[in-house]
Amino acid sequence: MRYGLTIFLTDETIGVVTLAKAAEDRGFDSLWLPEHTHIPISRRTPAPTGEPLPVEYRRSLDPFVALGAAAAVTERLTVGTGIALVAQRDPIVTAKAAATLDWQSGGRFRMGIGFGWNVDEMEDHGVNYDTRRARAREHVLAMRAIWEQEEASFEGEFVRFPRTWSWPKPRQQPLPVLIGGAAGAALFAQVAEYAQGWIPIGGAGLADALPRLRDLVSNAGRDPADLEVVPFGSLPDHGKLDHFERIGVTECVFRLPAAPEPQVMKVLDRYAELVGAR
Repeated sequence: MRYGLTIFLTDETIGVVTLAKAAEDRGFDSLWLPEHTHIPISRRTPAPTGEPLPVEYRRSLDPFVALGAAAAVTERLTVGTGIALVAQRDPIVTAKAAATLDWQSGGRFRMGIGFGWNVDEMEDHGVNYDTRRARAREHVLAMRAIWEQEEASFEGEFVRFPRTWSWPKPRQQPLPVLIGGAAGAALFAQVAEYAQGWIPIGGAGLADALPRLRDLVSNAGRDPADLEVVPFGSLPDHGKLDHFERIGVTECVFRLPAAPEPQVMKVLDRYAELVGAR
């Protein structure tokens, strides 16, 4: 089982270059960054974690730009979006950004995606909350066409483009896409259709959910042994990590505080000591 880190990096937190180097030096496998383009001041949508909404949500860095910096100063560290709000992103532009990041990093990029919760934010991007899952699915399928075909085209409800060229292609084929969200039939159906893994938040209920997901993946004609299972934000201890390993979790991602360097490094060192003792 691998070990990764996730953090809301902002203009007020530890810098991405410092953190990426420190993570790799301490033996961590990955760094994942979330995304919010903006937070509308209307605040009509309650925060899923409760109010008030933490300040880092409105100050978060663009994940693709920040991850490019992280990849440039490391050699082994995998970088990933955790998660990118693909329904709100132009799929042609995002396909180019993801492919470039994977190419430049030597195949060290994984694209975690999610459907989003902030209705206000989505509306500013022209996305209807009720169609966000269908739109996200089409955006990923359209990006797959661009990543995997020399002359790509796509015709869907939300995305249409004729035969087109776009390089670079990702070094990884397929480029790993992992879907974030709670266990459920709709999410699992999309994982089985077009994704390489699942990013649950925390770890509650994983032992019950994973057999259902693996059955769906198998029924789709794919090998469930290839599935990535990457719980995020879990408060780690030896017992929990042992449990995750037993049930087939491939990577556990620890949450770091959105804080200045001294505070982040203190938590990072504690996590490194825990992992090193296993």
